[in-house]
Amino acid sequence: MLVCNDLSMIADMPFKVLKVSSEPLQSRVAGGNSIHISYKLGFQHRGRLSHGCLLFPLADAITLASYLMLTPDDVVKSKRELTTLDPVLKDAMLEIGNFVAGAVDAALRSNNIEGVRVHSEACQGVKPGVRPAFVYEEGSTLVIGRARLQLSTWPPFDALLMIPDFEAAPAAAA
Repeated sequence: MLVCNDLSMIADMPFKVLKVSSEPLQSRVAGGNSIHISYKLGFQHRGRLSHGCLLFPLADAITLASYLMLTPDDVVKSKRELTTLDPVLKDAMLEIGNFVAGAVDAALRSNNIEGVRVHSEACQGVKPGVRPAFVYEEGSTLVIGRARLQLSTWPPFDALLMIPDFEAAPAAAA
């Protein structure tokens, strides 16, 4: 919820959390049957760098980036149909990635997960049904957060947050 609160502030639009759940899994999870944007995240913890991401449907990532650029709703509506992005929209999405990293960092600290620093590692498009690409050792545990969200008055959508399981993470070799 804290991540949505932070994103709501940058969009200057309400961002509602309609449903949320989490579970540990030993694999990355694919988005739904549409193109998604993966906001890739790097996690520095106990001397190790591990990775994860926040996965949004493309239309909703475009909406968020458009609001960052103060785009009016009638223009946002037409942009939501795009499948290729112009350089200005790409730059806005990269900036959203920085906000996402800061929001995830703050959310981890507020949940008493100490010693973790989160940074953005860019974003990328992900084809329908394909798992997002980030450095990951197959079989290691990720905590998968699933959320049903709604940005402003747009239709609700499903988002996935994949982060390392910090409780299971080994300390760096001395």
